[in-house]
Amino acid sequence: MRFLVFTLLLFINLLCNQILSGQDALPRNWHLLDKSQDGLQGTSTEKAYKELLTGKKAKTIVVAILDSGVEPDHDDLKDVMWTNSKEIAGNGIDDDKNGYIDDIHGWNFIGGKNGNVAYDTYESTRLYAQLRYKYEQADRSKLTNKQKKEYDQFIKLKTDTESRQKSAQTNLDYIQHTEKLILSLLDTLSRALGDQALTMENVNNIDEKDSKSLSMSIAMTKQILAENSNFKNVAELKSFLVNDFESGKTHYNNELNYAFNPEYNPRTIVGDNYSDVNERFYGNNDVEGPDASHGTHVAGLVAAKRDNGIGINGVADHVRIMSVRCVPDGDERDKDVANAIRYAVDNGASIINMSFGKGHSPNKEAVDAAVKYAQEHDVLLVHASGNSAENNDKVANYPNKYFKKKKFLACNKASNWLEVGALSFEDSPKSIAGFSNYGKKSVDLFSPGVQIYSTVPDNKYKNEQGTSMASPIAAGVAALIRSYFPDLTAKQVREILIKSSIKETNKVTVPGIKTDAKLSDISVSGGMINSYEAVKLASKTKGKKKLKNSERYDPDTNFQNQVQPRT
Repeated sequence: MRFLVFTLLLFINLLCNQILSGQDALPRNWHLLDKSQDGLQGTSTEKAYKELLTGKKAKTIVVAILDSGVEPDHDDLKDVMWTNSKEIAGNGIDDDKNGYIDDIHGWNFIGGKNGNVAYDTYESTRLYAQLRYKYEQADRSKLTNKQKKEYDQFIKLKTDTESRQKSAQTNLDYIQHTEKLILSLLDTLSRALGDQALTMENVNNIDEKDSKSLSMSIAMTKQILAENSNFKNVAELKSFLVNDFESGKTHYNNELNYAFNPEYNPRTIVGDNYSDVNERFYGNNDVEGPDASHGTHVAGLVAAKRDNGIGINGVADHVRIMSVRCVPDGDERDKDVANAIRYAVDNGASIINMSFGKGHSPNKEAVDAAVKYAQEHDVLLVHASGNSAENNDKVANYPNKYFKKKKFLACNKASNWLEVGALSFEDSPKSIAGFSNYGKKSVDLFSPGVQIYSTVPDNKYKNEQGTSMASPIAAGVAALIRSYFPDLTAKQVREILIKSSIKETNKVTVPGIKTDAKLSDISVSGGMINSYEAVKLASKTKGKKKLKNSERYDPDTNFQNQVQPRT
């Protein structure tokens, strides 16, 4: 019984955290607010609009969301979706002859004629599946030195996949066991309360009558009510928990059935020649896909329609969102990522947000080539650092700014790449999200990524957290700069965001290792992204990009009496 109580209370602690994060403990737009004015370490975006950008001219730019898909008709997004004006919707013809038929709002590289990929394996599982047919029955002592290296990789991948399978099954069993126990305890509590409301006072007045199950149900409920007292009755609380349990069971079932299943291969749905990494033209025009929750949340953070009286305000107000679907529930594939980047560049994107990552990249050269292609075309790439509380200087996280093939006396990293870690809403030392990856060389700056409210499918909104949220907020700030200062290059915008970041002088708790360090020891900038400071610095920076006449305006006049003139 003691073990059950201990197990239960641990799980309830987790549930309480989830319940709290799902409520409005913070302003829904905290990530847009200002530390000095609002008391929250947001991006000072609203302050920038009010004090620096009111009445100023801007150029509308395109931000590509490489993700799971975006709901294009969401009320807060439909007015800001990119529309391919050279394509006639629904006629089945490639009107603009770009190789993609009816690509109205973007393209889907993980779909085909007969549907869409919803789930996929992890990259480590795919590599294991490729090697096991070659080495499952191999005798290492009889292999060549080259084969031995590949065999050792196979053993490592096999061990990792099987270990994670076992962990997923253990977690699934645990959730199912705990669900049964908790729902049983809530039934016990419901009988004891009768028609009374679910309040701390009513729970305290219950006579336990030496009932161990009733005592446990009372202890559990008190812990929940201490964190959140908005549940009217037991049935409402039970419904909330059932939904939460279902989410957990779905997650681990998907890991077992798809992510860690070496037999699973959904690529036949796409119908491409997967072995040809240079193949460009495949997929379909369904930019939403079967589950666009993640991508829609990301898109809203960048550019949800501002000041329309509903939902939320995105960071940037002169943006069109291009949806390029390349991320399933599972690991994205290098071929799709490379093609998604190229598609976005070719169709006019100025900024590309990539809220995804993985630990292996078997075709990194193809992704590197696409990154260089974006660099050549002055496109800024913004990427989430990951949610494993790890040091990206030491642990592989793909894609990244470092090129696999190094050239002597050449720059071996992309100058158009911004790597973003996640901030919490708390002050130092807790200002860095406990899950965020970091790196003195590899992570450029930090951006809000905890309890972030944004758009989700079916015209709804939801709180989410992760570097997946921090990245589009940073991309939104970049879009703000590129739209109001269109003569700045992607490299200049990156430098401005890094230099203008708010430097944290106090030590912060380093995720994962729980020791304190300077922010400059775990990031390039040692700072937190800030729209207000970025706009001020942009106004003083001479742009290096040559503009067409239709793109020109006088930014010095726009910013007179607001910030220092440009030099």
